[in-house]
Amino acid sequence: MSDWRPRAAPARPARARLLAGLRAFFAARGVLEVETPVLARGAPQDPMLESWEAQAPGGERGFLQTSPEYPMKRLLADGAPDIYQIARVFRGGETGPRHNPEFTLLEWYRLGLDHRALAREVVALIADQAALSPEWRTPRGCEEIAYADLFQATLGVDPLAADAAALEQVAAKHGGTVGGELDRDGWLDALISLVIAPRFPPDRLTILHDYPESQAVLARPCAARPGSAARFELYWGDLELANGYHELTDPELFRQRRERDIAQRRARGQPLPPVDAHLEAALESGLPDCAGVALGVDRLLMRLLGASSIDQVIDFPWSRA
Repeated sequence: MSDWRPRAAPARPARARLLAGLRAFFAARGVLEVETPVLARGAPQDPMLESWEAQAPGGERGFLQTSPEYPMKRLLADGAPDIYQIARVFRGGETGPRHNPEFTLLEWYRLGLDHRALAREVVALIADQAALSPEWRTPRGCEEIAYADLFQATLGVDPLAADAAALEQVAAKHGGTVGGELDRDGWLDALISLVIAPRFPPDRLTILHDYPESQAVLARPCAARPGSAARFELYWGDLELANGYHELTDPELFRQRRERDIAQRRARGQPLPPVDAHLEAALESGLPDCAGVALGVDRLLMRLLGASSIDQVIDFPWSRA
């Protein structure tokens, strides 16, 4: 007999309170809630993302959004003010204690801010939500550190200069072994997840900023740190909660990075979905100076409740969907 029962009854009231709290946070700051399509004709080329493909009975193809980033930027290019969205998103190859293929993502954009200022607003948002219930956990402080400085301090290696072979040796020295062959950025990600992040204090927030430009995606180059991009990630303990950028507005640099990503996907044997031509056109039209961030709502709820698995806060995880 099928185990039909929903999974996360104890977390349901907390999820409802959190969603209401997030909307109240943005309403108080005059940030407009928007909605964008779940299904699109194109998909991101980022090698770190795999889009779920959908097909209509008549054969027409589409792709479920990995985030609402592209259409939200089209809204900004069309003159929208500060905006946010609480969206259902889908990512292939992401199942485990901290991943579900379908999850809830909070994404927002602030005009005139850079990535460092937006990261501090993420900290304020988390503190605001933690205060909604005396039973919820509250982070104890926040540390901000540049990506390169963290690697130097923790592992004694320059992540902007070391090649894949050198990074593999560092990983082996610290017990960070992985299966398969990785490129340079693959080893950098492995060192973050397997060696560096597990050392973050469990009750502290950590803002890691100015990532290597090879991991820039849609972040602009960082003027203060050559070779770096204006990108940040925020962790609560060892759990990544948010990823944000001082947004790239240069359409030519966007095209160059997109071609680089396509070449990487082709070299790795990954699927090559159609590109989303609308974002390129929006950048040509003019994206205003802004910063944007995506935050995993399910993961935030995990930390607020002290849950060890994402299944504890999702009623219908993929195994029971």
